[in-house]
Amino acid sequence: MKKILVVEDEIDISEVIAFNLAREGFEVLKAYNGVTALQLVNSEKPDLILLDLMLPDMSGFDICKVVKASDVSPKVIMLTAKGDESNIIAGLELGADDYITKPFSMKILLARIKSVLRRSKEGFASENLKKITIKSLEIDTVKHKVTLAEQELDLTATEFKLLYFLASNPGSVYTRDQIIHSIHGTDYPVTKRSIDVQITALRKKLEGYGDYVETIRGVGYRFKEIVG
Repeated sequence: MKKILVVEDEIDISEVIAFNLAREGFEVLKAYNGVTALQLVNSEKPDLILLDLMLPDMSGFDICKVVKASDVSPKVIMLTAKGDESNIIAGLELGADDYITKPFSMKILLARIKSVLRRSKEGFASENLKKITIKSLEIDTVKHKVTLAEQELDLTATEFKLLYFLASNPGSVYTRDQIIHSIHGTDYPVTKRSIDVQITALRKKLEGYGDYVETIRGVGYRFKEIVG
């Protein structure tokens, strides 16, 4: 039985979500503020968090950042009335696995929850390449980290997947749609522009190695093929 933590300060909404999740066979935990949510993450280790962004004591963005950096690292679906692109990108940059704006259909929410739960870090790391080394840059999918000159880089979950996908297919050119579908699945609610934003952020963090991520004008991106 998968365990889901519902973090929502509007009690009526929380109760409706919890009722429908329980009916689908999920174990449900509830928190009405950020402090309680973080306590439950540590003690109960949920598989997934439904996280409202507007909470009385702290931002859902801050909660997402903390839980994604923890050893538990549950899946996170953000629930919010804020549907503008900047908020979507901000959530994805912090490692959110999905983003749903209010009001939403319960059927759609349940479908998205099941979709996110099918995506696992283990499944991503089970690709043929467990580790990619390019001079002093190392991408380790088993430990889920990237090091540059033996210093670990602070990448978001999406940046890590993006880098690994491109670097594991050097020389191949991918459109933005292909990149989104490959690292997130076909039902991921993200715009093509967000890939450009994430590529820009990734290049900055890679410092001199950012040039390996090449823009192919009018098409998309590729990782520079290493010859010799």
